[in-house]
Amino acid sequence: MSVAGLAIDAISRKPIVLLRDLAGSRQVPIWIDHAQAHNIMVGFKQTSQSVPLSHDLMIEIMKVGKLSLDRVIIYAIEDSTFQAQLKISIDNGQLQQESSIEITQDTLNADLIVLDVRPSDAIALALRTKCSIWMHEEVVAEASIPVDVDADKEDQDDFHRFVDQLSPAEMIKHLKDRDMQGEDPIDSSGAI
Repeated sequence: MSVAGLAIDAISRKPIVLLRDLAGSRQVPIWIDHAQAHNIMVGFKQTSQSVPLSHDLMIEIMKVGKLSLDRVIIYAIEDSTFQAQLKISIDNGQLQQESSIEITQDTLNADLIVLDVRPSDAIALALRTKCSIWMHEEVVAEASIPVDVDADKEDQDDFHRFVDQLSPAEMIKHLKDRDMQGEDPIDSSGAI
């Protein structure tokens, strides 16, 4: 997946990060808060801050500890919340057993640490380190919306041709025909 950008939900006014599959045909929206959006935007634009943000600090600490972010995986949706993991490569010689993060045989797999994180934090770190963002197919299938630039352009062109050729008399006739058939001239989407 790649970060296609950030958007604002028109109803809730909450930011959304948009992840797009590599084929460019599906997009997954993830609602986040404003602070998370700011952290993602800084990573997306690759701008430096006068004071490092938390994610920049995390990356510096990982470098000092000889750790590197291998990949980010968004692996599930539970109770309408996306679940993500960081896959961090380590040098076993540098791994210290004293840590506030519990490192067990389950989280330590050869030279890899797996940590559960918020998707927004995972995305912010991935953008800064240029590591890959992966999403399980089941999650993409459940949460994606189709994106087809060519089909959208074709639909827009068809609509513009229709509007250009439509006379006021034809529009009135169309609305009267719908009224006579018992149809509401305004459908549930608000379109005529």
